[in-house]
Amino acid sequence: MDEKYDVVVVGGGAAGLSGAVALARSRRSVLVVDSGEPRNAPAGHVHNYLGRESTPPGELLAIGRSELAGYGGEVVNGTVTSLDRRDNGDFAVGLADGRTVRARRLLVATGLKDELPEVAGLQRRWGRDVLHCPYCHGWEARDQAIGILATGPMSLHQAQMWRQLSDDVVVFRHTAPAFDATALAELAARGIHVVDGLVTGLEVSDDHLTGVRMESGEVVARDALAIAPRFTARAELLAPLGLRPEPVEINGYVVGDSVPADASGATSVPGVWLAGNVATMMAQVSASASSGLAAGAAINADLIKEEVADAVRRSGEPFSHRTERAVAAAVGARQGHAAPPDDQESWEARYRTQPGIWSGQPNEQLVTEAAGLMPGHALDAGCGEGGDAVWLAQQGWQVTAVDFSSTAVERGRARAEKLGVADRIEWVVADLATWQPDRKFELATTHFLHIPPAARVPAFTRLADAVAPGGTLLVVGHHPSGLHATLGRPDMLFTAEEVAETLDGSWDSVTVDTRARTATGPEGEEVSLSDSVLVARRR
Repeated sequence: MDEKYDVVVVGGGAAGLSGAVALARSRRSVLVVDSGEPRNAPAGHVHNYLGRESTPPGELLAIGRSELAGYGGEVVNGTVTSLDRRDNGDFAVGLADGRTVRARRLLVATGLKDELPEVAGLQRRWGRDVLHCPYCHGWEARDQAIGILATGPMSLHQAQMWRQLSDDVVVFRHTAPAFDATALAELAARGIHVVDGLVTGLEVSDDHLTGVRMESGEVVARDALAIAPRFTARAELLAPLGLRPEPVEINGYVVGDSVPADASGATSVPGVWLAGNVATMMAQVSASASSGLAAGAAINADLIKEEVADAVRRSGEPFSHRTERAVAAAVGARQGHAAPPDDQESWEARYRTQPGIWSGQPNEQLVTEAAGLMPGHALDAGCGEGGDAVWLAQQGWQVTAVDFSSTAVERGRARAEKLGVADRIEWVVADLATWQPDRKFELATTHFLHIPPAARVPAFTRLADAVAPGGTLLVVGHHPSGLHATLGRPDMLFTAEEVAETLDGSWDSVTVDTRARTATGPEGEEVSLSDSVLVARRR
């Protein structure tokens, strides 16, 4: 077991197995670690899964394991106890039996827990005749006497869905707030009765639910009881990696939590993907399997990108033989400036596939220009991973840091918390092409915001408009005469004079400059770069 896999999948339900099969079919080495405790184990059958309708849950998972094995994937029955990131970017996956495996990428499909209301007998009947989802269990309970155990506002919606399946539906208000006149009228319009009072237990005969027992002692005959559990993501393992569940609200009511991830399952932590209910609480089995496939495909693409980059590096000529263009590309890659994209999707992908792009240190020109300013409110436009924003906060500024990469912003937020300046920085995920600040700033700054000319002028104009009277505007970019001009996008570089031309007459002083800066090349050599620097003070 002490070996390295391309991908370790944590959780062997429909989501995890689906992702694992997709990866194994792409000839990836895959290990699935599964505790054998699927969320739907109490249910008799899986529904709404085309081609597998009414398959028992255990049988579906056995089929999935067999399919995975046919493509060379492995499954180990056990529990993952720890997930740690190593310095080389790989992950160490600790198992309950003391063994450890390594992974280049992680797919976490640990699902969620259904937290039931505290009523005696619910847990024992869960998945049988105590149900929650009309799409999962409604057909089997059709035309029966159905009860709805209300716990919040969503129970009214639940009642109307179950009414589609039976004429005999009763809502037990239980701990839910009193229904208003509109809600009562809507229930009455469809013949749904409301019973006030607390529910204390269930009546069961011959292993079948027969009634709901009230605190008053009354028993209301029912064949099935629908409840709305709280959906809690199984995400404890992810906390050391910096991933935590966030509350999920429906119509202003918190119904549970889930861990944020994008449509492919990618999280804000490079190398970690999610699939299934841990990220999407409402996903049924077929949707969870679909999310596993999407995550598996995204992980394979991510690995391919890494392998191509490694192959390119291995095939390079010795440094002494490189052309000036190769030098520029190498320096740019080292500094995170290689052929910069200008769209959100590309930047997001770039951040996700690398554990860190920038050094975390403030830009040299910012330190030079801002060190003598009186701290106030500062805007860091295009903040990246937050090196400038954190430095400004450490100098006493209140900072609004904006970037359209959520991954970059989350890294900045984490670093600010670690360094004790989180209360001095407001982090905003937004596109600077459209974002409008709600205040003026004593300092507005952007470093290396390289975008096409058509977008550059309005962006810099909007940045200048954000400067308060008496405030400072600082714009820094790569000069067109420097090494970065050979990276393939010279149209995205600019001079300070070009920025100055976008300013109106409301500035007391405007300084334009081209400043040399030293950087470290890919083999430790010192290289010289040129920065375009504009410093303007508003009247």
